[in-house]
Amino acid sequence: MTSYVIEADGGSRGNPGPAGYGAVVRDAADGQVLAEAAEAIGVTTNNVAEYRGLIAGLTAVLGVGGEGAEVAVRMDSKLVIEQMAGRWKIKNEGLRPLALEAGALARRLRVVEWTWIPREHNKHADRLANEAMDAAAKGLTWKAGGTHDTGAPGAAAVPAAAVPAARTPAPVVEQTDLLDAGAIAEMSAPTASVAAAQQRSKGTGWAPPTRVATSLLLLRHGETPLSVERRFSGLGDAELTANGLAQAAAAADRLSREPYRPDVIVSSPLKRARQTAEAVARRTGLDVEIDEDLREADFGAWEGHTFTEVQREWPAELAAWLAGPDAAPPGGESFATAARRVQAVGERLVERYEGKTVLVVSHVTPIKMLLREALTAPLSALYRMHLDLACLSLIEYYADGPAVVKSFNDTSHLR
Repeated sequence: MTSYVIEADGGSRGNPGPAGYGAVVRDAADGQVLAEAAEAIGVTTNNVAEYRGLIAGLTAVLGVGGEGAEVAVRMDSKLVIEQMAGRWKIKNEGLRPLALEAGALARRLRVVEWTWIPREHNKHADRLANEAMDAAAKGLTWKAGGTHDTGAPGAAAVPAAAVPAARTPAPVVEQTDLLDAGAIAEMSAPTASVAAAQQRSKGTGWAPPTRVATSLLLLRHGETPLSVERRFSGLGDAELTANGLAQAAAAADRLSREPYRPDVIVSSPLKRARQTAEAVARRTGLDVEIDEDLREADFGAWEGHTFTEVQREWPAELAAWLAGPDAAPPGGESFATAARRVQAVGERLVERYEGKTVLVVSHVTPIKMLLREALTAPLSALYRMHLDLACLSLIEYYADGPAVVKSFNDTSHLR
């Protein structure tokens, strides 16, 4: 009969980002917690943190049961479990030393099974990892029992007898990744790229953990008479064409089904966006909220003109506008000015609808601005993006990590 069970986990708030691990040793007969270990390990990836959690668990069980103890290992990291079981190859050279260290420890034990478990069945180890990361964010060191002190980080296993019976659990953090959900991949973490990621992050990189992403689904409005003729269309209130209405209906059909189903619809005040949003509202049963800051950029004197007409009449102004985001059309709004209001509305929506899926129905410029901000790209990146009519893009925001662009200019619902 198995003598001990190890539950281990690790997480990175940013991937790479501030990271930590947790491990629990239980008596296999009655589930009693015999030892715990946790530590914040600086800036690294989820996979590294998960391996470090496994190593801590194996070390802890050696302290409790000694050489040859019979052990079952349970983790919610498919990657670590499959690699340690020998079913997957280790392709990431950055993980190989950790896998070798874990393997050496495992050979001193009798590991009878390597089992993947769902995240919800690994909450104890996950909580310990988050306690360690939260402590490090305050300049403290994790200790069993929820107490912390300053000093050099330590990850020694602590007997469960030292842990008070009543402990307030720390929030459970979703381990965010830069990959699509469910993708299995190994991400290397060279020192240079980790340092660069840390430098790009705002503040310390530590933030309260979050369970789910706040998603902004960005939908551009459908076709209008001005878009057919390729004319500047800013604050003018053009309506959708028959084809534009059909595009809006196709988007609505897609958004009324999984995996989308928005919780909230927020639209630009301009008619072409409102008509598109209302098509989705009819299919989903949601109301449409209007936010003035989601309006298109003001093209001033160029409104309704073709590019050729503008080039003929305002050649110098057009050249300046194309050269940099600080230039504005005559009587209009520069991209730099538009960026400030769009950034404000993006932050407002993410804060107001935390953990929800928000459908944002807007125009080329605001959608590009939100995508650019999520990618931390310069304003000049606007000139290198293309968005089709009625296209969908998706950004996910985490309180404990960076924004992640999950899709861009998706028009598959129009085919």
